[in-house]
Amino acid sequence: MALSHALPSEVVNLQPLGARIATTPTHAIIKASQLEVIRVVLPAGERLRQHDTPGELTVLCIEGEVEFTVGDTPHLLRAGDWLHLAPRAPHALRALQDASLLLTICLIPGTR
Repeated sequence: MALSHALPSEVVNLQPLGARIATTPTHAIIKASQLEVIRVVLPAGERLRQHDTPGELTVLCIEGEVEFTVGDTPHLLRAGDWLHLAPRAPHALRALQDASLLLTICLIPGTR
């Protein structure tokens, strides 16, 4: 079952998933013309290969622990840690523990 995007003015609960983390998929919360917000859920040991985004990006670690590498520099993110990336900054991540993250991506029309 696909999760639907939130509607304007709809309240979205972003509390830690706790025991539900193993059964909750990564999903986009909203995708608007200039903004995409995604809850990324990563089991311990899972990786996202190096990539970049055309626009700026913020990452909030909601729960768990991840190694978030920007370029060649690793950053340890734990619950409550927040990170901002410049456009096109190459980044990758690896979950050290089951983790959920809130990604906010600034979209640039005409790019992907």
